[in-house]
Amino acid sequence: MPPNRVTRKYVSFLLLLLGGVLCGSMVGAFFAFTRDLPQIRSLENFQPDAVTRIYSADKVLLAELFSEKRDPVALDVIPHYLTAALVATEDRKFFKHSGVDLKGIARAIVKDIWAREFVEGASTITQQLAKTLFLTSRKNLVRKIKEAILAFQLERRYTKDEILEFYLNQVYFGSGAYGVESAARIFFGKAVQDLSLAECALVAGLPKSPSHYSPLVNEALAVKRRNIVLKQMHDTGIITAAAYQRALQEKLQLASKTPNHTKAPYFVQYIRNFLEDKFGSSRIYRDGLSVYTTLDFKLQKAAEQAIVSGLDALAQRMRPQRIMAADPQAALIALDVPSGGILAMVGGRDYSKSSYNRATTAKRQPGSAIKPLIYAYAVEQGFAQNQMILDAPVVYKGVHAGEDWRPENFSHDYRGEMTLRQALAFSQNIPAVRLLERLGPSAVVRFGKSLGIESPLTTDLSLALGTSEITLIELTSAYTVFANQGKRAAPFGVMQITDRQGRRVWQAKPRKQVVMSRTGAAVMTDMLEGVIREGTGYPAQKLGRPLAGKTGTSSRYKDALFIGFSPAVAAGVWVGLDSAGSLGEKETGTKAALPIWLDFMAAALADQPYRYFDIPDDVVRIHMDPTTGRRVSDDSTGSVTALFKRGTEPRGPITANR
Repeated sequence: MPPNRVTRKYVSFLLLLLGGVLCGSMVGAFFAFTRDLPQIRSLENFQPDAVTRIYSADKVLLAELFSEKRDPVALDVIPHYLTAALVATEDRKFFKHSGVDLKGIARAIVKDIWAREFVEGASTITQQLAKTLFLTSRKNLVRKIKEAILAFQLERRYTKDEILEFYLNQVYFGSGAYGVESAARIFFGKAVQDLSLAECALVAGLPKSPSHYSPLVNEALAVKRRNIVLKQMHDTGIITAAAYQRALQEKLQLASKTPNHTKAPYFVQYIRNFLEDKFGSSRIYRDGLSVYTTLDFKLQKAAEQAIVSGLDALAQRMRPQRIMAADPQAALIALDVPSGGILAMVGGRDYSKSSYNRATTAKRQPGSAIKPLIYAYAVEQGFAQNQMILDAPVVYKGVHAGEDWRPENFSHDYRGEMTLRQALAFSQNIPAVRLLERLGPSAVVRFGKSLGIESPLTTDLSLALGTSEITLIELTSAYTVFANQGKRAAPFGVMQITDRQGRRVWQAKPRKQVVMSRTGAAVMTDMLEGVIREGTGYPAQKLGRPLAGKTGTSSRYKDALFIGFSPAVAAGVWVGLDSAGSLGEKETGTKAALPIWLDFMAAALADQPYRYFDIPDDVVRIHMDPTTGRRVSDDSTGSVTALFKRGTEPRGPITANR
């Protein structure tokens, strides 16, 4: 065989071998690069993180919860100027290439080699999407190859419009904005479809360097970048010269830089805790839920204003007394009587300074505000409100660690024999202690738990003085039983939750239970009306509505409370110092807490019809002398009308007091 023929065969063999090795290497490299790549088809079910929104019952947006501020929108909602500007600045050949711009890559490689580092990415919009969705932002050759492969796959499976929509809803625009809708709202306070040409250009210029060009970071730089984008739009024929000049002259009108404070922050945190317990953090910060709550935003604003006004007045009274740490706090909780829904919640004066929720978390001594639980149990055991009880000094031998206990009235005066109604109205301690002794502390504690008191209550006679610490929401909820015909409705804050498609994923099921007789609840409500008509709650008479409630003051004026209700709304107010120091001399529930309650209830009753408390068929209303408990004529001086279970009303001849 001629030498040249042998040489040709040898060369051909080597070339074939080399080609095989090269092809094998390329195939091997391809599989090596694609082995751990994600499945592109997962995009078909891809849902970007969305914002969970919390609404009040009257549809006011209270708060937004998110890990990334994102609001996905359809491509046809996004202005043409914005998509065109983005293509002009990020990838002019977007509609021509198949995912990768080969000339651009070659140009970038030359620059990278010259600079001896990755200085230019040459990424198309499709490559940027692939990187954002599936890869890290780390710059190296392997990642770039994977990015290109993914871009090719994306282009094979999806249309250009679909890729654009994915990109516009996914890319980061700076200042916490992910996607164009979020960017429009964060930067300009408007929906994306309402953006002007100049605003579209500004948004389109941000992906190049979001943290650098964000108008909330550097307005001048953002405008400079905007103008570059506008020029590119003009140079590529997207906009006319006239439109270009008008857009250049447009002043930047940014959304307010004032932080968008969460409305009803204590309530929102309460709801956030509920959602995290129910669904977990991942779902509520990523799934774009709509949470519809029980809160009445009008009443919430009234509650917040009442707290501020009441605390301002208290602080003024505290200053002359030179009380240390004179920074009083207050809390208010309002509940819908029939359902238990939370209508308003204020956990302190200023959430930004203290997020501690004194309405739901703080446990404080309720003072005399605990007494209605004792009297209510007595009524359930057959006691009538005209029953007499002794108000006189008493000594309990060796009941506290072997020491004698001498309870005292808050006023330090004693009235002798008096009715249960009068003892409650004047908030006398000794009659409450004597009544508790007759009923048994353990039995009253069990009754209190049935009303919704979850905090541990002491099972000794000091319970009558309100020494057991409980939360405001527990105590207020217990009072709703009296107004709700003996039925307990557990407090709740969320009515319904829907997903981003509007499908209901959770519905409240209010827990209701009969824990007291309807008759007993009506009698107890009447006794608490007596607190307002005849006793320590007298300032509430000015509202001119059927109201019932009870004051509470702990020792040394450390806590001041008023818990009260109308037929529809129950509200509790606590005032005190976080340090548990004294509020000052004579700062009782009547003086420190009741004014806040009155301001709030005035707003709560303003739009409600005049309603009376429930009167069951088996009760009778009798005129009686509140001191002696005897039945008197209608025109008797100082008489009161009182409810009695039929058969327990005062007997004997009707007398007249003149």
